[in-house]
Amino acid sequence: MLAQIIWCIIGLIIGLLLGFFLAKHFMQKYLKKNPPINEKMIEVMMSSMGRKPSKKQVNQVMREMNKFM
Repeated sequence: MLAQIIWCIIGLIIGLLLGFFLAKHFMQKYLKKNPPINEKMIEVMMSSMGRKPSKKQVNQVMREMNKFM
């Protein structure tokens, strides 16, 4: 009886860990294919703040954003 409870707890922990890492992997893969922000969105955002961004500035922001993904 006690052994069955221990095996259930071990199975639950393994299942949770496996599910977490699989979900993390698939989300990273999805975000690489479909980035949540692109160059056009950065240009619009900077323009709305009263600046006309250069291509160099947009590329710099994109590099910083990709660093965290």
